Amino acid sequence: MVILITGASHTGKTLLAQRMLERYKYPYLSIDHLKMGLIRSGNTDLTPEDDDALTEYLWPIVREMIKTAIENQQNLIVEGCYVPFDWRKDFNEQYLSSIRFVCLAMTDAFIDAHIDEINHHASDVETRLCESASTPEGLKSDNHYFINGFTQSGEQVTLIDRDYEETIESLLD
Repeated sequence: MVILITGASHTGKTLLAQRMLERYKYPYLSIDHLKMGLIRSGNTDLTPEDDDALTEYLWPIVREMIKTAIENQQNLIVEGCYVPFDWRKDFNEQYLSSIRFVCLAMTDAFIDAHIDEINHHASDVETRLCESASTPEGLKSDNHYFINGFTQSGEQVTLIDRDYEETIESLLD
């Protein structure tokens, strides 16, 4: 089984992946780690701010890693925001039957009510070295982008609306 976790910034993708690793003992691949390895090693001229270009650059690599894990009957959690909205077109039914897709996004109301908590927990699992506090407007825009893109592609988006922990816990079952 491959669990593919994506979604907007600050929604807890890495936290969910970490909890799944602890519960299921599946290894996980952080697409952000792959991104930074390629950038820091000089294997690309892209920067961490080149989101769309990074998706185009990273997805073919991640896609083939997912296929390899499935072909070898290995469990894997893949986590990161660089998943295209139309990701399913890259897999036939044999692969798709072995992929669980999770997209996390927050509602505007949740962001408004919890902006201080969101920023406080931004580095709970991984340290964000150069990111300043996120604004409600920036977070809302990012979340709308993921909600609209994945919904229009026919995907279910897990909305964080009231109780964050309850939402995350529901995804572990």
